[in-house]
Amino acid sequence: MFRALRDAFRIPDLRKKLLFTMAILAIYRFGANISVPGVRLEGIEKVFEGGIFEMLDLFSGGALSNFAVFSLGIMPYITATIILQLLQIIFPKLEKIAKEGETGRRKINQIARYITIGLAIFQSTAMFFYFKGQGFIVGEIWPMLFVVVITLTTGTALIMWIGELITQKGIGNGMSLIIFANIISRFPGYIINSVNQWWPNDIYIIAIVLLIAIAVIIFIIVIQQGERKIPIQYAKQIRGRRVYGGRGTYIPIKVNQSGVIPVIFASSLLAFPATIAQFIQVPWVQKLAIIIGPPAKRGEIKPWYLTLYALLILGFTYFYAAIAFNPEDMADNFRKYGGFIPGIRPGKSTVSYLKNILNRVNLPGAIFLAIVALLPTALWAFFNAPFQFGGTSILIAVGVALEFMKQLEAQLIMRNYEGFLK
Repeated sequence: MFRALRDAFRIPDLRKKLLFTMAILAIYRFGANISVPGVRLEGIEKVFEGGIFEMLDLFSGGALSNFAVFSLGIMPYITATIILQLLQIIFPKLEKIAKEGETGRRKINQIARYITIGLAIFQSTAMFFYFKGQGFIVGEIWPMLFVVVITLTTGTALIMWIGELITQKGIGNGMSLIIFANIISRFPGYIINSVNQWWPNDIYIIAIVLLIAIAVIIFIIVIQQGERKIPIQYAKQIRGRRVYGGRGTYIPIKVNQSGVIPVIFASSLLAFPATIAQFIQVPWVQKLAIIIGPPAKRGEIKPWYLTLYALLILGFTYFYAAIAFNPEDMADNFRKYGGFIPGIRPGKSTVSYLKNILNRVNLPGAIFLAIVALLPTALWAFFNAPFQFGGTSILIAVGVALEFMKQLEAQLIMRNYEGFLK
């Protein structure tokens, strides 16, 4: 791996992309530590001890607890993506636009940007009134409301732009790398707090948690790399004097087809009532947030939250896999190019076969995601761990790192260099 990294930095254009990506992420982290004017930070850290705010602060890389320019993080964009994914099922016109190739993708992205800005305005307004009521925002209400909303909304727009810059001119998916940078930035502080709590009397807990973390990372890598290969055979076609086709290949269906998206979707959906309840004092909203919201303190076990969290992960896994891999479109492409699955009749039989394979492969992937996502609660309960990150955060970090490595490997192979993966 280190040899591959050395080779990557020896290639001028690849070195330029790597340095550009690191520079943009450094700028983002700088903005995550610049507080909004007029905010008093003394004592604000107590708001982020457990509950929904601690989870949101984790995904913002500490920007929320600093009430920084990038406090909203990437969550408005993720929420907008969820909304668009659901709207494509309800409105066939949106689904048709999404299938128009590159043009359709640009239109969908543009709609997602508008929704993101709208959500950023709403969330920043709600944040202002909540923190103003807590006494953390000083000054006149209307001038400060304008400053906070404009600053946080502009910060969200900058995050979208930064993410797209990384995707276009750097290496890797910009939005995923931003989340990765946010999570990784909190690891040193959490590790130091954990060691300070358990050292030297409970040193055995450090060893147990370390072994669990290593086992989870290995488990994630194995599942992320696992795939089911469906053999495809193409019939021979004679065009003029040339013979086309007659070769065999395969379609890889990954065990974890949807990556970390179901976990992020489920977390965002369950966090929504708790977020609203922080700002709107409505009895039924408050009650709903208590029942299905994240634990308010470390070590608390909430059966309804855990059950809904697991079910949502299972549902979103199948939902996202159905969007990413459409058996009917795949079977139609086989028919167009003379391809078929050995032993399976073309047409409806192929569609049914692909659906059965997809459902069977998705089940262990969905269960895997649910187990890894619920791991932090177990750590809190058994070890009283003083940190929020756990299976979900490690899953996101490892998944993004693997995807980044694959893209870097592809760049190396294009230039006749040996890649990361053997």
